[in-house]
Amino acid sequence: MTFEFVANNWYLFVALAVVLGALIMDPIRQHASGVKKVSPLELPQVTRDGGVIVDASEAGEYKKGHIPKAINMTLKTMQAGLGKLEKQKKKPVVVVCPAGNKAPAAARYLLKNGFESVYVLSGGMMAWRKENLPLEKG
Repeated sequence: MTFEFVANNWYLFVALAVVLGALIMDPIRQHASGVKKVSPLELPQVTRDGGVIVDASEAGEYKKGHIPKAINMTLKTMQAGLGKLEKQKKKPVVVVCPAGNKAPAAARYLLKNGFESVYVLSGGMMAWRKENLPLEKG
């Protein structure tokens, strides 16, 4: 009976395998890339010894509210302006974006360019706001 159900609904099991594979591969890929995650409450500890926060948001999103002292640098502008961060290569760099989906690509780019300690803010600015942490505007 079970085999018959599986045979008749094979496409559901294939879809389940694809979804499970995607869920499992994302954390494995992030771990293998060397990018670490940091929660909003852990961020001040990571950056306290001269670390820097890079906000990968678009300019409009950045102006609506960003973490104090964060540098606005999208992945596109990061490629052209990497020299601005050159002095930070040995210090922690935390990459932030609105929802946490743009930051990993920017963080991997920094790692490939010699930055030693790169983090991504888990949940992005949405998580930061949810914790009612300070924001700067403009």
